[in-house]
Amino acid sequence: MSRFALGVIKFQREVFPEKQELFERLSTGQSPEALFITCSDSRIETAMITQTDPGELFICRNAGNIVPPHTNQTGGMTASIEFAIGALQIPHIVVCGHTECGAMKGAMNREGLTNLPHVREWLGFSQGAVDIVETLGAGLDPEAKMRMLLEQNVMLQLQHLKTHPTVAVALAQGAVKLHGWVYDIKTGEVSAYDETIGRWVPVEERYATELASAAISKHAC
Repeated sequence: MSRFALGVIKFQREVFPEKQELFERLSTGQSPEALFITCSDSRIETAMITQTDPGELFICRNAGNIVPPHTNQTGGMTASIEFAIGALQIPHIVVCGHTECGAMKGAMNREGLTNLPHVREWLGFSQGAVDIVETLGAGLDPEAKMRMLLEQNVMLQLQHLKTHPTVAVALAQGAVKLHGWVYDIKTGEVSAYDETIGRWVPVEERYATELASAAISKHAC
């Protein structure tokens, strides 16, 4: 813990003063650009991956970047999604999976999780993705099969998002857009699902139009 305490002291003495104006502005409220749903895995550093400052991402993390389908039973993910979209009116939702995901490895063998009953039940929300992989990826090697599961799980959770009333309304109004990503820990690559062509592509290809527009705007300024 001493290392963490030293980190806090460094933040207070060096980092905070450099960004004091930002934190003063954030002290009056927040207006994030994206609800970022990703795994609890300690190797996933959202701000580093996206190069964002505090206040730009509304982050929800759990084992397997899972979004349970909406029910009348209140849960942390349900309440957070409702607040993010219904109250903060965040315009983008990203579900980001990652390589070497222990949750997805567990989802492929839930029978082996008898000593972790809550984890076993939680990973049931990924069963649809597991079933797809077992059917369509039966002939794949383990590495390719796991990659398919990472992608299918993200796509499944995007479908679950659509069952949440606030998200459904925002989608109908064109007020929110859904995004599926997979981050590769070893290479740093991020793939994004492109609905128009129905496949996963590098993030720079998926957002080529937006990146070009941003570059033009920056040049114009």
